[in-house]
Order: sequence, then C-alpha cells, then structure tokens
Amino acid sequence: MLDALRSLSCSLALVGCVLLCATQQSSRAQQPAPATAGTAAQQPTPPQPKSISAGLGVYVFPAKNQSPDQQNADESSCYSWAKDQTGIDPLAPPQTSAAPSQQAQQSAPDPSKGSGAKGAAGGAAAGAALGAIAGDAGEGAALGATAGAIKGRRQGRKAKKQAEAQQQQAQQQAQAQAQAQQDEHKNTYNKAFSACMDGKGYTVK
Repeated sequence: MLDALRSLSCSLALVGCVLLCATQQSSRAQQPAPATAGTAAQQPTPPQPKSISAGLGVYVFPAKNQSPDQQNADESSCYSWAKDQTGIDPLAPPQTSAAPSQQAQQSAPDPSKGSGAKGAAGGAAAGAALGAIAGDAGEGAALGATAGAIKGRRQGRKAKKQAEAQQQQAQQQAQAQAQAQQDEHKNTYNKAFSACMDGKGYTVK
C-alpha cells in the first residue's frame, strides 16, 4: 500500500512538471520578439536639396541620358555662364525699396498743420469786416475766428487723408514696378540658362 502511494505521488509530480513546462513555453511563444537592427523604426528621409533648375522654376530633361551628377555639374556651369552673360543673379535676395518710401513719408509735409490758425486768421478778417458793418468789429472778428478755425481744421484733415492716399498709391506703384523689373530680369536670365543647357544636350521648358 505504501509503495502504491509513493508511485502515485511521483506520477502526480511528473504530471505537474510537464504542465508547468508547457505553460512556460506557451508564454514565451506569445511574447513579441525584440526589435532588431533591421526591423527598427525607420528614420525620416532628409529632404533632398533643390537643384539649380528647380530654384529657377524651369524643367530640365536629360535628353542624352546624362547622369544626375553630370546634370548637376552642367547646371552649375550654365548658372555661372548665364550670370556672366546677363549680369543677373536670380538666386540673390531681391533688394527692397522700403527705405526710400519711408524717407518720402517722413519728408512729406503734413497739410493739416497750421490749418486751424490759417482758418482762424481768415475768419477773423472776414468777421471783422462784417462786424464793422454791423457796428461791432471785435465781436465779429471773434466769431469769425472761431468759425474759420473749425473750417480750417476740417479742411486740414481732409487734405491729410488725400495726401496719405496719394502716398499709399505711389508706394503700391513703386512695388508693382519693382516686381515687374524683377520678373523681367528672371525671364532674361532663364533664357540664357536654357540656351546653355540646350547646348549641352538637355531639353529645357
């Protein structure tokens, strides 16, 4: 009887070990594999530098199957050649005309200054004349000065608004002319650049 109990106990212990090993193997199989160097998160691709033709806004096709390195070298050569021929550097920052416009605004006189005093003087003279006819030149001059000052300030504000509108219009015209000149320079340079690239066997549009 004692031997039978010992045999049963060993059998149960053996079954428990088998179940424990199977559970551990199953949990290991369910765990995700660690990331390797090949499966690591890919780094974002750095942006490729723009070519000279892209900066100029033209499309260049290698009609003779030139390599990308050869095309970059040819574009650099034509860039320098076109700059020497036209005297234009299209990739240089454009010059701004903000300083001259600010100087013009600072030097322009303010039409509203002194308008009240001028109106008062004119109104006083007219009021004095009317007051003399009515028998009280002093009172007429005072009333005329007040009315003339109000009218003069109103006219001064109107003249100031007109002057500001004219200055703004002149500034817009100057900016439009500068933009037109810049576009003309760009077109002139692109023609020279395209002619150079065409001579090297590229199709340029």
